[in-house]
Amino acid sequence: MASLAAALLLMGCAGQAPSRSTSPPPDLGELRTQFGLPECPATDASAAGIDNGLPQTDLPCLGTSQRVNLAGLPRKATIVNVWAQWCQPCREESPFLREAITKLPDVSFVGINYNDPQPDWAIEFAGRVQWRYPHVQDQDKQLQASLGVPGVPTTYFVAADGTIAHTHAGPFTSTDHLVGLAHQYLGQR
Repeated sequence: MASLAAALLLMGCAGQAPSRSTSPPPDLGELRTQFGLPECPATDASAAGIDNGLPQTDLPCLGTSQRVNLAGLPRKATIVNVWAQWCQPCREESPFLREAITKLPDVSFVGINYNDPQPDWAIEFAGRVQWRYPHVQDQDKQLQASLGVPGVPTTYFVAADGTIAHTHAGPFTSTDHLVGLAHQYLGQR
């Protein structure tokens, strides 16, 4: 029954995002500063994806012109959370991601703002829920084919060797749920 509920929640966020606004965009750099979002890590643009790992990408850091290659992220245990500000289950799991950072000091966190036509709203959301880790933007669902993103939220547990050790589709039910999966799949204690 729990898996059915999770599947239904996931299906609710697998659809299309709200339509794009026609008003001029706000200054995203000012919003990033206002809401305390950190810079994205520098990545090797030429790093190729490995089998069962994060793909080679050229995605913008949310709210900046910096480009990020997921395959070029530093090799260490990493939790990659795919989210959108319009997704209610993403909002519900947001405190669990924020709290897990303090319980997993040896794990990097990266957010992917996915299929989200309002980067200003996404920056504000990430800031208000206090996600103090970098976020890239995949506004056009480029990762759907390479990562098989079924919808949002989806979280990838990436081992230190760069391979995806586990994919969790749907929201986390608690901080302990997220941390338990990190212990199981990333060997974090």
